[in-house]
Amino acid sequence: MITLTACSTSVAVCPSTHRREALLHLAAVHEPALQPMLQTALQSAKQAAAWEGLWVSQQQGRIDGAIWVQLLGNTTAQLWLPRQQGPVAQALLRVAYRWIAEQGITFCHTVLPPSHYAWEATLLALNMTRLAELHYLSGSIISGPLIALSDKPVSIQLKAFTELDESAQKALIDDVSQESLDCPGLREALSSEALLAGFYQKAPQAPHHWYSVHVAGQSVGVLLLSPLDRCWELLLMGVVREWRGKGIGREVLQAAFRLAAQQGATEMMLTVDALNTPALRLYQRAGLARYAEQRLLAWKAPLSP
Repeated sequence: MITLTACSTSVAVCPSTHRREALLHLAAVHEPALQPMLQTALQSAKQAAAWEGLWVSQQQGRIDGAIWVQLLGNTTAQLWLPRQQGPVAQALLRVAYRWIAEQGITFCHTVLPPSHYAWEATLLALNMTRLAELHYLSGSIISGPLIALSDKPVSIQLKAFTELDESAQKALIDDVSQESLDCPGLREALSSEALLAGFYQKAPQAPHHWYSVHVAGQSVGVLLLSPLDRCWELLLMGVVREWRGKGIGREVLQAAFRLAAQQGATEMMLTVDALNTPALRLYQRAGLARYAEQRLLAWKAPLSP
């Protein structure tokens, strides 16, 4: 237990009997933009070990703040912030940071909706790094031509991602990530194995709708989709460096829309780095529009206890 005499507050791992009360002190519980992600996180936290990173501050025996380090596997985690900033939040963040370092976690991220952008200065002062500003796009996939084709469209072929062995899958993700404009800080911080593990966790039916992209028999890209009833999510779409700028991305997106429509989907959604101008233009030409934004921040290795 860590005692903070400045505010007569003690910080400790939350007892199981107070877990429900502690969760009510998380910011995400009170922020509509974060509630769906938190609900998903809570549904996956079925083992006792999932709650080892739930810390609470108490004053005179009453909980007055909480923070949760949700372990994700592959030495990664997500940080769920306290409800309010202040001395209690600072204490919780320092304890969480030290615990993360002691556990050997190499990457711990948090997402901030616009209503929580005021947190950024506090987090940056505690050694977090802003990795990206994320734009969330969505749009219909059923009306009219999706994307205007060029005079000389590139012929692509999609093959099941599972046709590649594990090492080939990782190598392809590495090639697609090389010099990518989409969240380069995130790609640098996470291994291809960790990226794939995150996609598997997010897509319950993975890898049934995951593909490698081929041109003239050569593997040139990847397309990872996740069906969500009538709305599908494009988890990852990328082309290796030497094949960029040749119209392949447009053809892959066209194929993604077609595959989703064939399964009865009516909408596509995706997330893109706000600084990835070429991708944003492509998605906007396809009729996708921004409906939300968030900032992605993280503690990255090396972390010092």
